[in-house]
Amino acid sequence: MHDLKQHLAARIDQGFTAQTAMLQALVRTPSDNPPGDCTPHAEATARLLEAMGLEVERHVTPAEVVAEAGMLSATNLIVRHRFGPGPTIALNAHGDVVPPGRGWSADPYGGEVREGWLYGRGAAVSKSDITTYACALAALKTLQTPLAGSVELHITYDEETGGATGPGWILGAGLSKPDYVLSAAFSYHVITAHNGCLHLELTLLGKSAHAAMPDTGVDAIEASVPLLQALYRYRDSLRERPSATLGISHPTLVVGLIEGGINTNVVGDRLTLRLDRRIVPEESPEAVETELRDLIQTVAAQLPGITIDVSRILLARPFVPVAGSERLAELVCREAGAVFGEPVTPIGVPLYTDARLYSEAGIPTVMYGAGPRTLLEANGHRADERVPLQDLRKATQVIANTLLELLKEGVEK
Repeated sequence: MHDLKQHLAARIDQGFTAQTAMLQALVRTPSDNPPGDCTPHAEATARLLEAMGLEVERHVTPAEVVAEAGMLSATNLIVRHRFGPGPTIALNAHGDVVPPGRGWSADPYGGEVREGWLYGRGAAVSKSDITTYACALAALKTLQTPLAGSVELHITYDEETGGATGPGWILGAGLSKPDYVLSAAFSYHVITAHNGCLHLELTLLGKSAHAAMPDTGVDAIEASVPLLQALYRYRDSLRERPSATLGISHPTLVVGLIEGGINTNVVGDRLTLRLDRRIVPEESPEAVETELRDLIQTVAAQLPGITIDVSRILLARPFVPVAGSERLAELVCREAGAVFGEPVTPIGVPLYTDARLYSEAGIPTVMYGAGPRTLLEANGHRADERVPLQDLRKATQVIANTLLELLKEGVEK
């Protein structure tokens, strides 16, 4: 096995200049979500994969599913390579990204390489792992040894808005039934759990009035003050609910959007806010939503003339291990530790990702890919997002070695 892994490392090293250029090409093709018009990026990615000699299936998500996710277009890419009878290992990375925002020192769509880091929106989350997974598979195909099983690439385009048009749709439509899944992440830990997320939209409705006669109206903007105070008291109380999952501290709540009013000289009759409640693996998503709705209605009952409508925008369940995940995590930790020359251990993270959708389907799933030690170091979802090229190369080797171990098992049985 040692000689085979040396061969894989050599092939990955030989192709690393091309892999870097591929990541630059992916970064230079915008795929911001929102607005979520991601089919052009999918097509560009498909052409790059085909240039590597991989066969690419293009699966267009139905328009009604795309619209429900608040997107404009989504095309999922599936690459399947069968080495022989045996398990199917799917590698999932997403090509959609959050908009770049302000404060960059480099062009967010430039793919600039500076002091060993490649900069650009999606460089770390997770266009890097499109290349990690594709180049690991390409290296594996060059081995002159029997392997048993199949490798699939699932490249999807709505991780930033919940996953329903991507892995959720792929699994629901029966397009793939993998036995194991590796999903995009960073290089120095194997992620085995993460938070869920609840997004609620709250609409406060009052009665408009002329600003010269404010007492004739019911001010929805004023009513938001006690509501926000109650929400922030609730937020502070969440610190008293520590998670038992290493890497996750406690539940959180953020009010991320507020919009309201008609004009400066009018009593506002409407205010809308959206909140984000992170759900730790030990919590029940349904109980969390009920708790929040009860809190909101308690406040509403104390506001004469005000009604508060509550709509669920997103409910993403926590990612928790299923049977078989522990063994998969141990394998990836071992292979990553061997390549990086230091212990690589399992951990949870407070984010939510597409990995949960595979785990919910009962598939052993862990997260591993290219990136530095922390999301902050990668500037994920911030200005100057970046990935260290050395970690990109090594993570590709880890993935290739992990696939080799899984596919050799079937031959040896």
